[in-house]
Amino acid sequence: MNMREDSAPVDYSSRATMDYLSRWGTQPAVAQECKPPMLIGTYRPSAVEYLPYDSESRRVAAWIAEVIVSSNRHLQVEHVGSTAVPHCWGKGIIDLLVLYAAGSLDAARGSLDRIGFQRQGGDDPFPESRPMRVGSVEYFGRRYRVHAHVVEAGSTEARDLVRFRELLRDSVDLRRAYEAEKRAILARGITRGTEYSNAKGEFIRRALAIDPFDTMAVAAALSRFHSER
Repeated sequence: MNMREDSAPVDYSSRATMDYLSRWGTQPAVAQECKPPMLIGTYRPSAVEYLPYDSESRRVAAWIAEVIVSSNRHLQVEHVGSTAVPHCWGKGIIDLLVLYAAGSLDAARGSLDRIGFQRQGGDDPFPESRPMRVGSVEYFGRRYRVHAHVVEAGSTEARDLVRFRELLRDSVDLRRAYEAEKRAILARGITRGTEYSNAKGEFIRRALAIDPFDTMAVAAALSRFHSER
């Protein structure tokens, strides 16, 4: 598995960074010594890693969410993905669900762009009708990569992302099965981000199909998850 990449420096000359510094009353010339609460830095893609849970991720996610909502009070932000689940190993990228009201997609994209988030690169990015913005932040000397999933509030995808997070938080057995699934995917040599995410799709769909109130169905499903590993 690859080691975490070194921290990338923030580009203090970029238009987005200059605008952000201006909002916080900080001059670019002294930005290195007197940083504002947060700057969205450049996203550096790398091969998928399998990393232990980092308890600071939830604080960083809350920090970023506050900046996003400050840029557009009509947005809501949920921390989803493995970094939102205590003790869950994963790729270490902070996934944020950025929720906008129907008809407000352009405003949501524009708000993220203005505070420094970048469009997703690669061969198979999310479409601009359901975009993902990317960036990075530095927190106490450590750089965290961020995926901001821009999704309409109340949509099936939005509900499923939050529900899967809650299922993982509520069930240690499901979390362990999910971790085993990730290890198995990486063991097959799948380390590109999009391919890795697609490979997890079947597990997630099956988990979401479980009735959490049917204890026998839950036990049977978890048994199948473990036996397949």
